Amino acid sequence: MRVDLDVWLTAVAALWGAAAGLLVPRPAYRFSVDPDEEWRDACPDGHPIAGFAGGWLGRARCGTDGTRYGPRATSVALATGFLCGALALATGTRPELGAWLLLAPLGVLLAVVDFRVQRLPDVLTLPLAGAALALLGAASFVPEHAGDWMTALYGGLALGGAYFVLFLINPNGMGFGDVKLALGLGAVLGWYGWSVLFLGTFAGFLFGGLYGLGLVVARRAGRKTSIPFGPFLIAGAYVGLLIGAYAA
Repeated sequence: MRVDLDVWLTAVAALWGAAAGLLVPRPAYRFSVDPDEEWRDACPDGHPIAGFAGGWLGRARCGTDGTRYGPRATSVALATGFLCGALALATGTRPELGAWLLLAPLGVLLAVVDFRVQRLPDVLTLPLAGAALALLGAASFVPEHAGDWMTALYGGLALGGAYFVLFLINPNGMGFGDVKLALGLGAVLGWYGWSVLFLGTFAGFLFGGLYGLGLVVARRAGRKTSIPFGPFLIAGAYVGLLIGAYAA
């Protein structure tokens, strides 16, 4: 029985995303600290976290008593698998798919950390921008790619610059972590053109606004309550990327 290439590619991408998602809870737990604190190096019971890459890679389970910690691994794995599968379905066999599949788990990690402690660590946001440009630069040399690397570069600079202006105008409404996150998201969206960049950016603000409004209506927050904005910027960029990939 012959399996359609797109179906096979989507299935493989979803499996990759699920496998990568299983590794997200441990770094998410370790990164989820206040800005003046060191990264966590012990489980909630105080046992040291050990493993590959200095304890950063591995399941979020205590090696001493087996206690689980961090976000639910199953939920994160399913979400990451779904996101990667959808990216593969939208992008097809074009070479930039490799970049999307490598960057998606990092985006999930950033969203989880920001939701937990309202923080976007520099050790994640800046490598995201660098990796996006490097991976897309490599994809631009492969035949049948559908984007433009220079527009990705300019998109990252433009979105980062725009968010920096918003940060200067209202530091309480736009964190500096969001500014650094915008460098990577702008590069990803800019790959498919300025219209996709505008669409993904608008979607991020729309999602964040709806979330904040929902909290106010439910009386769980006030007009001046701080909310994590990074997850919605990432979600908006994901929607823009899907549409851009489909339309390319």
